[in-house]
Amino acid sequence: MMLNNILLLSLQISLLGTVFGENVLIWPMEGSHWLNVKIIIDELIKKEHNVTVLVASGALFITPTANPSLIVEVYTVPFGKERVEGVIKDFVLTWLENRPSPSTIWRFYHEIAKVTKEFHKVSMEICDGVLKNQKLMEKLKKSNFSLLLSDPVFPCGDIIALKLGIPFMYTLRFSPASTVEKHCGKVPYPPSYVPAVLSELTDQMSFADRIRNFISYRLQDYMFETLWNSWDSYYSKALGRPTTLCEIMGKAEIWLIRTYWDFEFPRPYLPNFEFVGGLHCKPAQPLPKEMEEFVQSSGDNGVVVFSLGSMVKNLTEEKANLIALALAQIPQKVIWRYKGKKPVTLGNNTRLYDWIPQNDLLGHPKTKAFITHGGTNGIYEAIYHGVPMVGVPMFADQPDNIVHMKAKGAAVDVNMNTMTSADLLSALRTVIYEPSYKENAIRLSRIHHDQPVKPLDRAVFWIEFVMRHKGAKHLRVAAHDLTWFQYHSLDVIGFLLACVATMIFVITKCCLFSCQKFGKTRKKRKRE
Repeated sequence: MMLNNILLLSLQISLLGTVFGENVLIWPMEGSHWLNVKIIIDELIKKEHNVTVLVASGALFITPTANPSLIVEVYTVPFGKERVEGVIKDFVLTWLENRPSPSTIWRFYHEIAKVTKEFHKVSMEICDGVLKNQKLMEKLKKSNFSLLLSDPVFPCGDIIALKLGIPFMYTLRFSPASTVEKHCGKVPYPPSYVPAVLSELTDQMSFADRIRNFISYRLQDYMFETLWNSWDSYYSKALGRPTTLCEIMGKAEIWLIRTYWDFEFPRPYLPNFEFVGGLHCKPAQPLPKEMEEFVQSSGDNGVVVFSLGSMVKNLTEEKANLIALALAQIPQKVIWRYKGKKPVTLGNNTRLYDWIPQNDLLGHPKTKAFITHGGTNGIYEAIYHGVPMVGVPMFADQPDNIVHMKAKGAAVDVNMNTMTSADLLSALRTVIYEPSYKENAIRLSRIHHDQPVKPLDRAVFWIEFVMRHKGAKHLRVAAHDLTWFQYHSLDVIGFLLACVATMIFVITKCCLFSCQKFGKTRKKRKRE
């Protein structure tokens, strides 16, 4: 009996291909990107892997977790948190002042390009902080890592992986203008039905929308060629041979995309792109006592949860009063994450908190609606718990995210810059009292939960898969080995056109020759 059990256990282990205690190196990105990676780190540590995180001395949001098993390597960079905050602030202000529309699209990309240049300067200084730190590089080489996980929005992790001789993976929502996935990951982006990132379009486009979408793609390609290609010389110098950013990024084994088909519009992807959207979501936990009492006091009307995310801490006094006035007119209780000055129009039904357990509130049975800025993490928590949304998007992927939720019937949106109290009040009443929004939110929730493997388990599985097999080359398309003109079959088209032209030329010459010969024969007969 014992022998049978041992054989069964051995068979299970061989089928699962379990990896024991591998060393994983993680080079994360700032902001919400880090929040997702922290979840993956904790899960890897639970599976007894040894995880090391590279953190810049000037990091803004990236702070070590409470997990004592996590190894943190802090490297020095020539700037402090203030510079990172400045880049983020410039990015947000530029977006708010130049939000893309059919009439402003050129100005939008022109202004965003300026901010992107500064972001790349900071990124290169961060890269230098590791690559030029000989002591740290030697330490990393001796650590015998099996894998590096990084974010393609912030280049350089792939260089470290190649120097360490290990496979690497990416985790991301999308890259700026989605050009890295398109140009370096070789993901197809048919402009006829796949909306360009940041375009605020859906897959149901009119002719005018397709024109706008086509122009958006061309502008994004131009930005990539003029801004991202500036990394080519950096990569060549760092690796000691002529190369390009795309050649190196194209070597990524797996791309973990933090969305899923409950959020995305149907579109083509490649075998080494895996969807892990909502990996941070989890069942709701009990609320703090005081907050639970406030929620329960709402009775049958329920509560509305309001948060603009971790990056927006306060609003102008005028805007805060406008919002508070709208919230005061609904019968629901409101829990609002807000650190600014208390609005004078704040109603008795609204409580302000510096921090809220957002996931637990969205999972509470009395929650009727979620007012959100449209960050991917918050949207996925709403999808997970089946809560309809009022979107107040401001910058980056937020407007696009809300467009996705509107198209799926689970949200309405208001414009933060132009909205009135009446606009916000109308939007709230719509999602709370129009049954279709709740029904659609529940439908998306069912889709999200109806997966063979949970998103977090899928992410960890592919990380371990790459470590087990020393890569995933069998999932890498041959497009990475083609030049741009081979990829678009321009050489084949050129050859076929040349063949046709040659045939036409030969046939024409033959006809002319025959005509000339016939003419001479005819003239000769006439003379005779």
